[in-house]
Amino acid sequence: MRSFHSLTCLVLTFITFNPCNAEQAQTILDALSIDHFLQKIYEWGNGAQGFQEGQIHFSGPIVLAGVLCFVASSISSAGGIGGGGLFIPILTIVAGLDLKIASSLSAFMVTGGSIANVMCNLCATSPKFGGKPLIDYDIALLSEPCMLLGVSIGVICNLVFPEWLITVLFAVFLTWSTSKTCNSGVVFWKNESEERRKNDGFEGLENGLLEHGSGEEREGGVKVNKEKEGIKSVEEKVVVPEENIRVRIPWLKLVVLLLVWFSFFSLYLLRGNKYGQSIIPMEPCGVGYWILSSAQLPLALIFTAWIVYRKDSHQDQNITEEGQCLSPRGPSNKLIFPTMAMLAGILGGVFGIGGGMLISPLLLHVGIAPEVTAATCSFMVFFSSTMSALQYLLLGMDQIETALILAIICFVASLIGLLVVQRAIQSYGRPSLIVFSVSIVMTLSVVLMTSFGIIRTWKDYISGRYMGFKLPC
Repeated sequence: MRSFHSLTCLVLTFITFNPCNAEQAQTILDALSIDHFLQKIYEWGNGAQGFQEGQIHFSGPIVLAGVLCFVASSISSAGGIGGGGLFIPILTIVAGLDLKIASSLSAFMVTGGSIANVMCNLCATSPKFGGKPLIDYDIALLSEPCMLLGVSIGVICNLVFPEWLITVLFAVFLTWSTSKTCNSGVVFWKNESEERRKNDGFEGLENGLLEHGSGEEREGGVKVNKEKEGIKSVEEKVVVPEENIRVRIPWLKLVVLLLVWFSFFSLYLLRGNKYGQSIIPMEPCGVGYWILSSAQLPLALIFTAWIVYRKDSHQDQNITEEGQCLSPRGPSNKLIFPTMAMLAGILGGVFGIGGGMLISPLLLHVGIAPEVTAATCSFMVFFSSTMSALQYLLLGMDQIETALILAIICFVASLIGLLVVQRAIQSYGRPSLIVFSVSIVMTLSVVLMTSFGIIRTWKDYISGRYMGFKLPC
């Protein structure tokens, strides 16, 4: 305690004799004060537009927000999720930006991190899955149209639902999802530990046989040798030597995904965003607005039906000994992925966060491997985040330089996070580390956004603000 007082006196003395630094330190202290903190939370919740347009000035809070975003991006990238649930609170509360600017900067930051993920995972394969790519393009194809549709529905629900209901839904669903993700991580960890124990025991048995003679000459040795050969034969069906793996990028599926992206992007650009910005003169919530919004429903249904039909026509390529399945790493019901994507998109739109943080726990829950889940989610986040970033750019965004700098920061942070996690997985054989990184991001998001939601709801209540359902326009 005495050392704390000494440190405080030293800081005050330094500020007193350094007028140039006094203003900078006072700015940081103001940004971290309780009154400023609560006021920014309230402005964030009500979409305040008090921040002046133009370039963002370099300051202490901006630097602090950049450091926190760097850490958040490095953790989020390991799980293949965007991290928007952490970026927006950091930029709004710490840096003091309004919701509009924070949302636009967050879109670029998520894009920068997702580009790093896609670069690392696009040509990545795993001998564990028979040399198949880590990105499951079938899941991405089936999920992306419905996820984009769900986001639009969720945004409308966000405008209609009262703040207290959004907070309750967020707390309930994210708490349940976080617990399920943690349980999945524990299960994966136990399975990995059991597999390592079996491998260590198998190696010890093999060394013992070599030291004491051939296994066939000892009593019971023939049986042990047969079991050994049986284990090897099972492993050979799954594990493929790395020298025999060839990277095959499914260009047709990529073209279809780009077509889906371009179709929804065109509708978003013509319709405009929730701030009334559009490339054509259009009244927000007018007839044309709702026509273009409704066009997303048949568009998503057409794309999903066509992808399912095409998958059924090539069903013989996906038949295994256990039966028919979409992928040897996933469940057999193809409609489960569009359903999960729709749910993740709606909840992401309602809560104001990306769908990647919501669909990742769902994929883990249905049995998709952590490596595949992370790579596939980052691939899907790339399409959704680039759509938002380009929309902000084409509709007259002013903070382009700041957005690019933050995007580069998140790009570097994502590369570092990916390299660290991949090195840890190779060293310890623990893909469950990916699941735990997702759990960390989700836990932080639950604590931050639920706390902020409670504070905003309380301030609305004591100020007499209307707390019922609202019209979307």
